[in-house]
Amino acid sequence: MQIRETSIAGLVEIFPRVFGDDRGMFFESYNEETFAKLGLPVNFVQDNQSFSKKGVVRGLHFQNAPFAQGKLVRVISGRVLDVAVDIRPDSPTFGKHEVFELSGELNNIAYIPEGFAHGFVALEDAIFSYKCTNLYNKESESGILWNDPDLNIDWGITDPIVSEKDLILPTFRSLFGELVK
Repeated sequence: MQIRETSIAGLVEIFPRVFGDDRGMFFESYNEETFAKLGLPVNFVQDNQSFSKKGVVRGLHFQNAPFAQGKLVRVISGRVLDVAVDIRPDSPTFGKHEVFELSGELNNIAYIPEGFAHGFVALEDAIFSYKCTNLYNKESESGILWNDPDLNIDWGITDPIVSEKDLILPTFRSLFGELVK
C-alpha cells in the first residue's frame, strides 16, 4: 500500500496494490498488520455501505465524543468526491478541508480520523463503503450544512440531491462560533 499524506495531519489517501489480469483484479482494502505498520487505526467495529445516485450529496456528518468515529472509506463502484473537514478546535488546520476523488476503478481509499466532519457527492451512481472505529450512536450524531459559506467547499456539481435532514444541518459558525475566523 502507498500512503499520500494531505495538508491535514492524520488525514490520508491510501492506494492499495492491485493485482489484475485478464480474469479481473484483486486487492486488500484492509490488512491489520499493514495498517499497524503504517500507524493507521486497526480497530474497526462497524462496517457500513450505501448506494447513492449521481448528484446525491451526503453530509457533512460527524459523531460527538465519546462516540466520535474514524472512517476508512472507499467506493466499490462508481465515483464520488469525498470531503473531510477538520473540526478539531486545537488543530492548526481547524476549519480546513480536503477533497478526494474516490473511484471503484482506481480503488483508492481515504482514512478520515476522529474529529472530522465527512461527506461526499456521487459523481456517478456509486456504492460507498466505510469501516468505523466506533459504533454509531443516534444521540451523538451531528453535522454541518453541506454548502456552508465559511467552509466554501467546491462540490463540483449543480442541482445536488440533498436529504431534508441534511438541508437543515447547522452552519460551521453556529457550531463553533468564537473559533471561526
